[in-house]
Amino acid sequence: MKAIGYIRVSTQEQASEGYSLAAQESKIRAYADLYGLALVDVIADAGVSAKSLDRPGLTEALRRLESGEAEALVILKLDRLTRNVADWNALIDRYFGKAVALMSVSDQIDTRTAGGRLVLNVLVSVAQWEREAIGERTAAALAQKKAQGEAVGRPGYGFEIRDGRLAEVEGEASVVARVAALRAEGQTLQQIADTLNGEGIATKRGGRWAPQTVKNLLARSAR
Repeated sequence: MKAIGYIRVSTQEQASEGYSLAAQESKIRAYADLYGLALVDVIADAGVSAKSLDRPGLTEALRRLESGEAEALVILKLDRLTRNVADWNALIDRYFGKAVALMSVSDQIDTRTAGGRLVLNVLVSVAQWEREAIGERTAAALAQKKAQGEAVGRPGYGFEIRDGRLAEVEGEASVVARVAALRAEGQTLQQIADTLNGEGIATKRGGRWAPQTVKNLLARSAR
């Protein structure tokens, strides 16, 4: 069986042992040798996250699978492709049915069998559940902190955290009030941004103002 290997690292993972591109390729080649796969190519996405399937390397790998150049895609782990259940469903429906096989080295998955497809669906569902559970716990913890009057997250323009509490920054607060006044006078978001930039007033992060930045500032101040 002809196969294409796919490897990916995000920026944060490039230096991580076991996830480097070279390490992934080495394990995929060893897997191909073990199971008698003819590895046509190993395609990489370097420094690309799994948030979207729109990646140059993955797009090329899937195109070549569709063209019939290979009959299987080999990856080190499922998360090298995606962590999103909706994306997984799309990939399974379009590619990894009976025509094209997906093989995951670390997860020991081979979708040529019904059992392999079942395990893939179960693992994807469990991964999604774990992410949602973590999100729920995080949201509950943040809500508890807010209820106790503790500041959470990065404070917006006009505020800072002092002793765990949200406190007003006098100099920035005056800018917030001025922005609100300019908006009340009928100035557009772009005009306000141009005024602030022209006067050398930086955003909270030290950058330049844009219409959306001004809009966000006004929205926060109205709460």
